[in-house]
Amino acid sequence: MTETKKTATAAKTTKKAAPAKKVATKKTTAPAVKLNGATYATGKRKDSVARVYMVPGKGNIYVNETPMAEYFRRPVLQMIIAQPFGVTKRETAYDIHAFVLGGGLSGQAGAVKHGISKALEKAEPELRAALKAAGFLTRDSRVVERKHYGVRKARRSTQFSKR
Repeated sequence: MTETKKTATAAKTTKKAAPAKKVATKKTTAPAVKLNGATYATGKRKDSVARVYMVPGKGNIYVNETPMAEYFRRPVLQMIIAQPFGVTKRETAYDIHAFVLGGGLSGQAGAVKHGISKALEKAEPELRAALKAAGFLTRDSRVVERKHYGVRKARRSTQFSKR
């Protein structure tokens, strides 16, 4: 009986070794590009901010050093980002390197689109009329409404109770 107590306490005191932590490595899918002579613009949408660098190239788009198709997997978001190039007929003229922070994927796609539009306008001022007519140069200022005091969400009231 004392022997079983000893083995039980011994089993409790021995600890398992913690698994080794994984070291985060930087993705190297995008080629190392010098962005010194790039056209720079900042795009914003909801809580997202995109820093967009545009260099003459073949039409490749990288978001956070990842190809656009991998970062934004939904075709709708890829279409949103490509809209400024479609309006201006510059699909294969420039490479884009965008760095996005904050918000969700939809807001980030809108921020990159806004940044690309501003960079295109900065690089080629004659494109301003086409981009302005399409509404791509205007920052979409709609943001989530804040939660109010005494209410469950921004507009959702508490459930009515008769008794």
